[in-house]
Amino acid sequence: MTFKFIDLFAGIGGIRIPFDELGGECVFSSEIDKFARQSYIANYDEEPFGDITQIDPKDIPAHDLLLAGFPCQPFSQAGFKKGFEDERGVLFFYIEKIIAYHKPNVVLLENVKRLKSHDKGNTFKVIKNSLEKQGYNVFDQILSGIDFGLPQKRERIYIVALKDTHINYQFPKPTGEKCVVGDILDKNVHEKYTISDRLWAGHQRRKLEHKQKGNGFGYGMVNEHSHYTNTISARYYKDGSEILIEQKDKNPRKLTPREAARLQGFPRSFKIVVSDNQAYKQFGNSVCVNVVRAIAQSLSLQNII
Repeated sequence: MTFKFIDLFAGIGGIRIPFDELGGECVFSSEIDKFARQSYIANYDEEPFGDITQIDPKDIPAHDLLLAGFPCQPFSQAGFKKGFEDERGVLFFYIEKIIAYHKPNVVLLENVKRLKSHDKGNTFKVIKNSLEKQGYNVFDQILSGIDFGLPQKRERIYIVALKDTHINYQFPKPTGEKCVVGDILDKNVHEKYTISDRLWAGHQRRKLEHKQKGNGFGYGMVNEHSHYTNTISARYYKDGSEILIEQKDKNPRKLTPREAARLQGFPRSFKIVVSDNQAYKQFGNSVCVNVVRAIAQSLSLQNII
């Protein structure tokens, strides 16, 4: 029998892909961003529900598995770190209401690594306690794309909550697949992705200023032989500073949207139907599909789904 799942804060469906591959049936999805919704419709032939705060849990179909990469900006190193004080932070409690009503067998949540230490661990404790109060056994692990065949150092916390408290869930072990940045790069790239003299001068100036202050902030430069890039973020469209690709005898360039898709493990068949800037935001906000695939397969192998 196929399992049924829901995809909350779905973005462009990065968490969904591996569960589709396993034969799961997505019975409900939700995403508020209009451009992400365009990408979702184009790739899954399904229009997500909009604002999750406007739906009653009883109107969501029954499901075995709940997926949610809930908004991470309030807990991010790059954000203001306000956590539950930020209105986006409290969106977790809408997930909690859905869990309380439907009691799915499995809950899979994804967020930034900092969630674990935010507010001296209290934010994570609130999330864990709320799941445990509903009768779930909660497991968590920080996993990175580099450990699952993607050349990106993207550490994220994954939380698995199981209704069957007798199961001792084991997260997947790193696959040890060798990868380099060249694996995701295109051979021929349009000149428009080469950054301007002005932008390049600004990147170099800011890096020097940071170095003089004694910190390592500034642009991140890689080439085809590099083992990994920095984490691609939703702000990549602004100036590309976190991941610049070295070019011979000219300024470095940004990733193309298709390269950004590959860096996150999206399949070749994934349709990019939005502007470059929106695509960068969408891939920067998404997940390393390879990591989620390893988790999905581990849930299947352990007969949890």
